[in-house]
Amino acid sequence: MNQTYPLLKGNWLPKNKAHVAAWIKDLKTRTHLTSNTIAQPIIDFKALVENDPTLLRLSQDMFSEAKSHKELTPLETPEVNDFDEFLVLLNHIMTQAPECTEFLDPKTGALEPCGLIGFPINALLDWPMATDSGYAFFANELVNQQFKKILTYWSLYLSSPASRSVLIENHPDRTPKVFGWLSDNAQKEMVTVACQAEASDSENHNKPFEHFFNCDPTDQHYGFTSWDDFFTRTFKDGVRPIAEGDDVIANACESAPLQVVTNVAKSSNFWLKGQPYSLENMMDFDPLAEQFVGGTVYQAFLSALSYHRWNSPVTGTVKKTYMVNGSYYLGNRYQGFNNPDGADDSAPNNSQPFLTAVATRAVIFIESDNPNIGLMCFIAIGMAEVSSCAVTVEEGQHINKGDELGMFHFGGSTHCLIFKPEVELEFDFHNTTPGLDATNIPVCSRIATVKNK
Repeated sequence: MNQTYPLLKGNWLPKNKAHVAAWIKDLKTRTHLTSNTIAQPIIDFKALVENDPTLLRLSQDMFSEAKSHKELTPLETPEVNDFDEFLVLLNHIMTQAPECTEFLDPKTGALEPCGLIGFPINALLDWPMATDSGYAFFANELVNQQFKKILTYWSLYLSSPASRSVLIENHPDRTPKVFGWLSDNAQKEMVTVACQAEASDSENHNKPFEHFFNCDPTDQHYGFTSWDDFFTRTFKDGVRPIAEGDDVIANACESAPLQVVTNVAKSSNFWLKGQPYSLENMMDFDPLAEQFVGGTVYQAFLSALSYHRWNSPVTGTVKKTYMVNGSYYLGNRYQGFNNPDGADDSAPNNSQPFLTAVATRAVIFIESDNPNIGLMCFIAIGMAEVSSCAVTVEEGQHINKGDELGMFHFGGSTHCLIFKPEVELEFDFHNTTPGLDATNIPVCSRIATVKNK
């Protein structure tokens, strides 16, 4: 299993959709073998949909529309039959944490590691959410309010001691096969991902898991108290040195660069195919957005197996911070079945610029001590179920470059750094090319240098 996971960009879902289908089939089997009590938020969600004629129609149509496109799906059938079956499977997910899996492809006979189904709910909705009815359903404010309650409910389990069973339990008899995240092979895979962000000649490739992360290898759970505690694990001091220099911007997240866009507009039609940035929507119509018109946006995305905390890119003072409630399963409609470049792009990866304006996100304005930088903005954007943005700094707090700003619970997503138009930047992409095929750049390393005036 010690090889690169053949996953979609960001390592959130397996690239081979047969892996996803096998996982859902296994989930169905386990669901039928148990009799879980229906979670109250799911009962409320079902009632919301059934009592709203429009939502009820959309909930039915998005699954029937997905079936009408079955020739485009890898197995010529969507894995989830209808909305009622989706709710049953969703309920089962509420009492399980993501597992480390590997899959024997029946067509090729090859044993391929899938890693984890990092977006398990997204996996169930992969095809329905790509339909026109799915777009309308997941754009509904009441649907998103209820999904927030469902994900909050799930987070209680992911933060409980029971959730850490996936760290040590093995189920080789299941399909896909399941191995604990603290098994030797899984640890090697996480070390490989950590080292991919470093120089290719790094000597760390053969170092153990505990060389990188704060943990207790003498304990069977390595000292982690829950799945969430494991997933938000921290680097040991010195593993990610902080880039020095007042004119140097540090990488806020262990992430892969998506793009840099200059001369960003205050208001743009962000829902179109080109997905331009719209500052007032990104910043939830905050008056400070006006100061960034014509400025620069740098966006990068996080890997499922990477470090999931945010660190300050500059030294300065936190001027303002707030949360923006948004959508959870809404993607740019040109990236679903309407995408001429491929109908299976319904996962959030290709919709990242669009999501900066509509998804749940945390906004943090920082006034840099360096006047050549001045006021800048960090936005952490949740994708799908990875939308639990937790800010750990307060307004008025002075922070040093590299200090923690917050974290994504249950994983990571995408984020933006936004600079005012007068700030001229020279970016350092560390020998990777921005885009969906980019590799991670170490957190706290230099991501840009401000050109002196």
